[in-house]
Amino acid sequence: MSTDLTASPPAATELHRYAEALLAHLAAKGTAPPAAPSFSDVSGYWLPPALEALVALLAGDDPLEPLSRAAGRDQQQTALFLCLALAVSGQGSRIHASWLGTAFGELSLDRPVTHGQRSLWLAAARGAYGPAGKIFVLRKLDALAVQEHADPQQWVQALVPGEPAVVVPPSLADFPEMAEIPELARPAVAAARLARLRGRCAEITSARQTEHDSPAPLDNNPATPAANWAEDEPLAVLRTLIGQGGPSGPMASLTSYLLDDLRPGADPHLAAIALHVAAPILRGVSEELEADSRLEPPATLTVPLLGHRIHLRPEGPDQASLAAAEESIVTEGMIPRGRPWAALVLIVAGVACLAGAALSTRLLAAAAVAMIGLAGWQLWQRRKLVDADARYVAGQVNELKELAEGAVWALHAYAREAEDRAKQAGEDATELTRLIRRGPRAAH
Repeated sequence: MSTDLTASPPAATELHRYAEALLAHLAAKGTAPPAAPSFSDVSGYWLPPALEALVALLAGDDPLEPLSRAAGRDQQQTALFLCLALAVSGQGSRIHASWLGTAFGELSLDRPVTHGQRSLWLAAARGAYGPAGKIFVLRKLDALAVQEHADPQQWVQALVPGEPAVVVPPSLADFPEMAEIPELARPAVAAARLARLRGRCAEITSARQTEHDSPAPLDNNPATPAANWAEDEPLAVLRTLIGQGGPSGPMASLTSYLLDDLRPGADPHLAAIALHVAAPILRGVSEELEADSRLEPPATLTVPLLGHRIHLRPEGPDQASLAAAEESIVTEGMIPRGRPWAALVLIVAGVACLAGAALSTRLLAAAAVAMIGLAGWQLWQRRKLVDADARYVAGQVNELKELAEGAVWALHAYAREAEDRAKQAGEDATELTRLIRRGPRAAH
C-alpha cells in the first residue's frame, strides 16, 4: 500500500467496508452490490480506482479511466485484483489478455510461488478464464523446463505412492521368496508399476471424474460464482489485497506444488496441469519400465530352499547343489551321540549284582533286575531319538527334492508368463503415452 490511510480514517473505513461487501457479493451472486460505492478516492492508492473499474466492468460500462488511474499507481496489484475478482464472480472471460501476464509475474524454480501466482494458477486450472487462461499457465510452466531438474522417482512416488516392495506374480505364488530374487523381481515390479501409472494417468485425464469432483466449477458459460470453492486461496488473496486478510501463510516451491497436485485426492483440474508438466518425465520412466518388463527370465537360477541354495536348470535341479544340501541336512539333522556309557555301567553293575545274589540275599537280585531294566529303557530311548533324527532327515531331504522340482516348474511358468507380461506392459506404455499426450485438455 503506497498511501497512509491513517490520514483519513473515515475514507479508509468506507473504502474497506465497500470492498469487503463487494467481494462477498461477487462470491455469492457474481454481481456488484446494488448500492453505488460511497467511498472517496485516496491519492496514490490503487484500490479505489480498481474498485471503480471492477464495478464498471460488471455493469458493462467503460472502465478505461479508473483502470488507467489504478494501473498508474500499482499495475501488478490492480491486475491481480481484477483477475481474481472476476474469477470468483464467474466472469473471468471479461479480463483483458494482458492482465494475466501482468498479475502473474515470473515463475522460478529457485523462488517460492507467491500466493497471488498460486491463486491465479488455481483459477485458470478450474476454467475461470477459459482455455486461454489454462494455456497461459501451461506456457509459464513449460518455459521452466521442470523435467530437466526433476528426480523421476520423486514424481513416480507422487503419482502412485505406497508401492509394494515385492510383487509376487501368479507363477510364483507358491514360492514368494523367489519373487525377491532381483532377476525375477525386476520385470514383475516394472510391469506392475507401469500398470499403476497408466491407471493413475487415466484417472487424472478422466473428464467424468472432474465433473463429479468439482463442487463449484468456474467455467464461463453459466458464470457461476465461487462461494463454495474447496480451495479459497483466491478469496484469501483478494481479502489480503483489500486490507482485510491476516498474515499470509508460508509459500511453497514450484516443484512442491506440482508434486502435491499429482498425488491421489488432489483437485483433478490441478492434477491435469501437473500431469502435463510431468509428461516428459513419465515418458522416460515409461520407456525404462517397459524395457525392464521385457527382460528375459534367466535360464538357470540359484534359489534359497529350506535355507539351502539350490541351483535350478531347465531340465531340473542341479544334482551337485542338491547333494551338498542333502549332506548339510544330514549333518545338521543327525545329532552326534556318544556311547551309552551310563547304560553300559548299569548293565555291568546289574550282572555283578546277579552274580552276587546267588551267594547273598534276594534284595541284591532285585537291585540287579532294576539296574538292567533301567539300562534297557535308556537304550530304547536312545534308539527312539536316533530313529526320529533319521525320519526328520529323510523328511527334509524329500521336501527339499519336491520343492526343487516345484521351483523348476515355477520357473517354466514364470517364463511363459513373461511373454504376456511384456505384451501387457507394451499396451500400458502405449496407452500411458496417449493419455499424457492428451494433457489437461482432456480434463477441461
